[in-house]
Amino acid sequence: MKDLTTPATRPANPRFSSGPCAKIPGYSLDMLADAPLGRSHRAAVGKAKLKEAIDRTRAVLGIPDDYRIGIVPASDTGAVEMAMWSLLGARGAEMLAWESFGEGWVTDVVKQLKLDATVRKAPYGEIVDFAEVDFARDVVFTWNGTTSGVRLPNGDAIPADRQGLTICDATSAAFAMDLPWDKLDVVTFSWQKVLGGEGGHGVLVLGPRAVERLESYAPVWPLPKIFRMTKGGKLIEGIFEGETINTPSMLCVEDYLVSLKWAEKIGGLPALIARCDANAAVIDEFVAARDWIANLAVSPVTASTTSVCLRFHDSRIKDAGVFAKAVAKRLEKEGVALDAGAYRDAPAGLRIWCGATVETSDVQHLMPWIDWAFHAEIAAQG
Repeated sequence: MKDLTTPATRPANPRFSSGPCAKIPGYSLDMLADAPLGRSHRAAVGKAKLKEAIDRTRAVLGIPDDYRIGIVPASDTGAVEMAMWSLLGARGAEMLAWESFGEGWVTDVVKQLKLDATVRKAPYGEIVDFAEVDFARDVVFTWNGTTSGVRLPNGDAIPADRQGLTICDATSAAFAMDLPWDKLDVVTFSWQKVLGGEGGHGVLVLGPRAVERLESYAPVWPLPKIFRMTKGGKLIEGIFEGETINTPSMLCVEDYLVSLKWAEKIGGLPALIARCDANAAVIDEFVAARDWIANLAVSPVTASTTSVCLRFHDSRIKDAGVFAKAVAKRLEKEGVALDAGAYRDAPAGLRIWCGATVETSDVQHLMPWIDWAFHAEIAAQG
C-alpha cells in the first residue's frame, strides 16, 4: 500500500497557471509606483513608456532592427487576428494546427474569411510534418502549443527563400525559446505568459516582407478600426513607435516594464531560456521514474519547456477525465498547485506552467505532491 502521508515541503508559490502566469520572483505592487496613472497614453510620458516597452522587448528578444514591434489590443488573440485579417488572401494559405488555439485560427480563416486554405492538423501530442508544407503559400502556425505542450523544435524546416509569409503565434514561446527571426515574417505574443504580465495586451512583430505585403495588398473584406495598420497604402509607423491603436492600460505597461527589467537583470534571453529548461527538466525526471504518468508530447524533441502537459495512464483509472480533474482538485485544495488542470479541449491530465517566472525549487517541491495526489485518488476510487 502506498504511503499516503502528505509531503513535508510545498511550493512557496503554487501558481502554475498557463496564463496569466506567475509574476516575477519577488514581485510587489510597489514596483508599479512609476506608472503614469491618470495620464493619457498620447501624452509625452505615456508614449515614452510605450516606446520603452517596445525598445526593451527588441533588446531582450534580439529582434532585428528592421522588424517593427507594436503593442496591440486583445492580447495574443488580437495580434493574431490583426495579422490574419490584414495579410491573408493575397496568395494561398496553409493553416497548421496541433492544439486548440491553432484550431481556432483555422476556423477564423476557413469560416470567417472564407479562404480556400490547405489545413494540416496533427493530434494532441504531435506536430504536423513541416516537410509537407507549401511555403509558396502563407503559412499560419503556433510555435508552442499552449494547450498541447508540443512545440516546433527549431526553424530548420522553414526555407529562407520562401515566397509566402510565415505568421507565427508564439505566445507561450517568446522569452522562453530561441525564435529564428529570419524565418518568421510575423510573430505574435502576449506578455502575460513567460514574463508573467497582466492580460489584455498583445505584441505584434512585423518583418520587412510583412510590411511590404501590407503596403501592396488590400483585403477584399472590410477591416475593423483596431485592425487597420495602413493609411493611404503606407504603414502607420506610429503604431510601432508607441502610438497604440486603442487605449492601453498604463498600469499594465508599467508591469511589463518591470518584468523586462528583471529579465535584463538576470541575463536576458539566455537566462530566461535556461530557467524554463531547468523547470521542464524537473518534470521530465519525475515522469521518467514512474510508469503511471507520461508527457503528452509523443517525442521529447517537440516537448514544450513552458506549458508541460501530462497524462495519466494506469489500468486502475476508470474514467480519465474524472480522475484527472480529481487529482487537480486535490492539488488545489492543498494549496500546492493552482490552475494546473489540462485545458478544457485537451486530453485529460495536468498542465504545469514552467515559464521563466516559475522558480525551479517550486517545481521540485510540487512533484511529490503529484505523486501523493495520484495515489490518494487511486485509493479513493477503490
